[in-house]
Amino acid sequence: MTANPARILWGVGTSRTMRAHWMLAELDLPYERCAMTSRSGETLTPEYTQLNPSQKIPALQEGDFVLTESAAIVNYLAGRYGAAKHLCPPTESKGRARYDQWCFFAMMELDANTLYVIRKHEDLPHIYGEAPNALQAAREGFVRQAKAAVARLEGAPYVLGDAFSGADILLTTCLSGAIRRKIELPDALHAYLLRTTARAAYQHALRLNQRDAA
Repeated sequence: MTANPARILWGVGTSRTMRAHWMLAELDLPYERCAMTSRSGETLTPEYTQLNPSQKIPALQEGDFVLTESAAIVNYLAGRYGAAKHLCPPTESKGRARYDQWCFFAMMELDANTLYVIRKHEDLPHIYGEAPNALQAAREGFVRQAKAAVARLEGAPYVLGDAFSGADILLTTCLSGAIRRKIELPDALHAYLLRTTARAAYQHALRLNQRDAA
């Protein structure tokens, strides 16, 4: 994959930046990688703040077009470039609704409501304070929602059945984050992760999501 100065992905080192690198790898799109990290001070510069006022990563830049929020980046790339690789989100209304349901489920129930609570109070108590009750509730909440994910998968290889999609990228990064947090997952989700993380694009993105990647 060669660099393309017209397309820049800002950010490495987090599960959220991993999502964007992974979709770019699935699509085999050339891009320039700007290896800034979270909480390093790099996102607070006036230059980056002008690009992303939220001062967070990732951010995707294509010429004058700038897009932030990892799920939005995944869905934009899939929708614009994914037809040839069968990575476009479904266009049929019920299929698209099911796709959106999985995306919102991963971002809210797994990421924002549980994993991010754990990160704030376990990794960054000097900023957000210690909150043992919130931590316990977040861990228990993730376990409950993981069981819901199993029920919704209904034994299918991917969230939309036989077709891998951007929703799988979002779900996989959340489940991988839970494993790093030593949250116990059902066997069906471990089997699901074996399928998604065996993809060549995942392995490629995993390397590019490191600050010191060649």
